[in-house]
Amino acid sequence: MLRNSFAAVLICVLLSSCLKAPKCEYDPCAYVAPSAEVQALQSYITSNSIVATQHCSGVFYSIVTQGSGKAPEACSNILVRYKGMLTNGTVFDESTTGVYFSLGNLIPAWRNVLPFLKTGGKMMIYVPPYLGYGNQQNGTIPPNSILVFEIDLDAVQ
Repeated sequence: MLRNSFAAVLICVLLSSCLKAPKCEYDPCAYVAPSAEVQALQSYITSNSIVATQHCSGVFYSIVTQGSGKAPEACSNILVRYKGMLTNGTVFDESTTGVYFSLGNLIPAWRNVLPFLKTGGKMMIYVPPYLGYGNQQNGTIPPNSILVFEIDLDAVQ
């Protein structure tokens, strides 16, 4: 019995040594919002006198405070405080105390531009539908909605 247990443990150790940490390969420019969505978002930004940078994917962002800590990677675990809004100002989600997320599990817009921010920083993200929730209703968010996020990056793991 002891011999069988030892053999089982040995096999597990040998097999686990063959496993490698999963790579997080992510191309932030691989998914690009349709030009009509980008133009609608650009119109919103212009009509509201917002100063923002356009990312290659079509999401717009502005860094309010850069921060000075670690910058996240596409699959980092992050602690954020945030507010998600529709363009009419309706808040659809908010965390004022902070919540941990795996950046790799969030909408493409967050994965695309949060790596430009460092811990302690704050940014605004303006999201075309394709890089948010697309043509699907998500809770109180109507299909094909432009989303606005205010994000404070509190920690990166």
